[in-house]
Amino acid sequence: MDLLLTIIEIVSPVFLLGLIGFIWVKLGLEYDVAFVTRLAMTVSVPCLIFTSLMRTDIDPTALATLSIASLATYAVVIIYSFTLTSLIGLENRTYLPALVFGNTGNLGLPLALFAFGQVGLGYAVVVFAVMAILSFTFGVWIVSGGGSPLKVIREPIVAATILGALFMVQGWQTPKAITNTLELVGQMAIPVMLITLGVAVARLKPGRLGQSFWLSIAKAIICTGSAWFIGRWMQLAPVPLAVLIMQVSTPVAVTSYMLAEKYGADSDAVAGLVVVSTVLSVVTIPLTLAFLV
Repeated sequence: MDLLLTIIEIVSPVFLLGLIGFIWVKLGLEYDVAFVTRLAMTVSVPCLIFTSLMRTDIDPTALATLSIASLATYAVVIIYSFTLTSLIGLENRTYLPALVFGNTGNLGLPLALFAFGQVGLGYAVVVFAVMAILSFTFGVWIVSGGGSPLKVIREPIVAATILGALFMVQGWQTPKAITNTLELVGQMAIPVMLITLGVAVARLKPGRLGQSFWLSIAKAIICTGSAWFIGRWMQLAPVPLAVLIMQVSTPVAVTSYMLAEKYGADSDAVAGLVVVSTVLSVVTIPLTLAFLV
């Protein structure tokens, strides 16, 4: 009973905030997803990442190890996902990024915070940063059918990660007034991202839901298994191992749909994956947390 209450306390804020966004759209109220997403990814999330890294008490060596583990895990996930799409004849530019990259920002960061506190958030930021870099390089390259992966250098998230890591390693701190401002801006990231997730899901027009169901199950198995194997192989401590598994196994990100729409891939199919995997996460996230908390 105590475990059940703990899991409810962790997941309730996540799904309730998403529900607010979902209901907001169904009531016919205006919500500019493009503006809010740009605000979050350009300003609030970079501030959250920078302050989380700067003020974390986690050993830099542990964070470096988790970074390597994250890269290794995503490499394994890419291999298995590519094998899956090739075996069943799916178009890689549509399905591969969606199967590989989860919602480590909108869902992963708040889940880590609610489940493991500020320490968990510090670890989750590292996994999120690795995912973001891969998504804006490898992911964009796949879905666009080519192009330069150097675009990632211009992303504020990457700059915030590098700068935050530098401050953490050197033990530097920004002046109190600046720190308070950055933290205040960063604090809006999590609720805004969750509400936006609900809005985006409410507006999606999914296609091929049956196929999406089985692919979502396959994604959950591949991602969870890969993260568990790599984490145990690299002998991660319990909390970073739990955060790695939870982050990598999050449902398909809405950004995968946005990229598919932008570059002319099958966006309806990706929308189906987003909706189905997000609905399934109502079950899979509590089950995962039951083994991790």
